[in-house]
Amino acid sequence: MSFAWPLALPALLLAPGLLAAYLWSLRRRRRYAVRHPDLALVRAALPSRSRWRPHLPVALLVLGVGLLGLAVARPQASVEVPAQRTAVILALDVSRSMCATDVVPNRLTAAREAVRAFVRAQPADTRLGLVAFSGSAALIVPPTTDSESLLTSLDALSTGRGTAIGSAILTSVDAIAAINGQVEPVGEVPSGPENTQQRGVPAPVPSVIEPPPGATGGFVSDIVVLLTDGANTRGVLPFAAASIAAERRIRIYPIGFGTTTPAQMVCTAEQLGGDAFGEFGPRNGVDQFPGGGGGGGGGGGGGRSFLLVDEPTLQAVATATGGAYHRASDAAQLGEVLRGIPREVVLQREDVELTAYLALLAALVVAGALVLAVRWNPLA
Repeated sequence: MSFAWPLALPALLLAPGLLAAYLWSLRRRRRYAVRHPDLALVRAALPSRSRWRPHLPVALLVLGVGLLGLAVARPQASVEVPAQRTAVILALDVSRSMCATDVVPNRLTAAREAVRAFVRAQPADTRLGLVAFSGSAALIVPPTTDSESLLTSLDALSTGRGTAIGSAILTSVDAIAAINGQVEPVGEVPSGPENTQQRGVPAPVPSVIEPPPGATGGFVSDIVVLLTDGANTRGVLPFAAASIAAERRIRIYPIGFGTTTPAQMVCTAEQLGGDAFGEFGPRNGVDQFPGGGGGGGGGGGGGRSFLLVDEPTLQAVATATGGAYHRASDAAQLGEVLRGIPREVVLQREDVELTAYLALLAALVVAGALVLAVRWNPLA
């Protein structure tokens, strides 16, 4: 058990103080008792009564005061959170590099099928949300138990240019804040090179990782599952966004998807969306790009291939937020990773405040003490 206001714990001293005052009054009463030559006659004249009965109301009053003193310190208990109470935000990378064919038929199609299976496997009362990101991030489906609407939106996703992992994290945090009163919305993120991706410069990975907030205060029950196949290319740096999530005690589970041997990118017309008849144009219903590094998708800059997962950054994001990083090189591995995440989440704990329960119990105990005192010791 922990306390939100530990400085209020001295209020507990009121209970032993009240008990000490009662014992002192009993001792003083015995000292000034009237002497009588025939004690047996006095005892016979008095009505029979239990020895403990006169003290029970006082004992209840002392207990009630002690409970109130404990409630003032706002005690909290750490409890396990069941899986159905957890809202899962699925942040899915839809950058153009997700059209790479190193995962058959391409990364985006395989990822969709794995996410679809994950959604269908969840209990009916689990809340799921969908964030899609390429050059920017957007909340496609707020957390909901309507899995069919999420699956419909999942099928309608199309690709774009760029990869904004940091923006996806912040959008996911705001989605959780909208349904969880314990989570503060993101607000304005400070700009500057330490927080924003610089064009053509790889995202830096901090060398020092702060301990996750769960080591001291516990996590909220809602999580973010972030699936990407590349590196951040624009917007807020992933670790700057992860620091904001960590402050709000939100765990992030990044998944790096794809192989280390990039292949040709082949997008269907549906996956190209509004760009289907743009600069590149489809050939026989698909859009084709050469494999390897270069423009068009989510790039890492600095000579790094945009088709490769930035594992150091994703690992740092997971560590900073108390989550776990997973790697999946094909559809089967991705499905296995997604199936395993709820088992990790259900073992987590969160703090529940007990103040109201203790205050109610204290009020009942004090009320009981007053009722017994009036009933057993009437004024007239």
